[in-house]
Amino acid sequence: MHHVEEILVPTSGSGLHEFTSRVVDIVHATGIVCGCCTVFVRHTSASLVIQENADPSARRDMENWLNRLAPEGDALYTHVEEGPDDMPAHIKSLLTDVSLSIPVLDGRLALGTWQGIYLWEHRRARSSRAVVVSISGDPAA
Repeated sequence: MHHVEEILVPTSGSGLHEFTSRVVDIVHATGIVCGCCTVFVRHTSASLVIQENADPSARRDMENWLNRLAPEGDALYTHVEEGPDDMPAHIKSLLTDVSLSIPVLDGRLALGTWQGIYLWEHRRARSSRAVVVSISGDPAA
């Protein structure tokens, strides 16, 4: 069995925006008990990560580190027409992931206790990002 669905993940600007529960609901609705869930963001200035969902300081530290690694205003950037946060956003997306694969076991995502699925918005403006959720596997017998 295969199920594909596109969802919109709203963001309030740059940062990590958790949407684990939405993917969990989609997996549950399919009835697939064993398989794989792929999540893909359809943008070049946002990314997807599986990260700590208990302590917000871990997410803040990751954001601060990535902002230091790909800062705004670097003199090397030539792609500047879309604003000072655009080229750093592309670099951050390049360094992280635009898709994730998560096993489905016993009808549930095989995430660890403190793992959550996040859309990492790399631009400052509010946005709504398109994310494709694709689930393949065996339904309950």
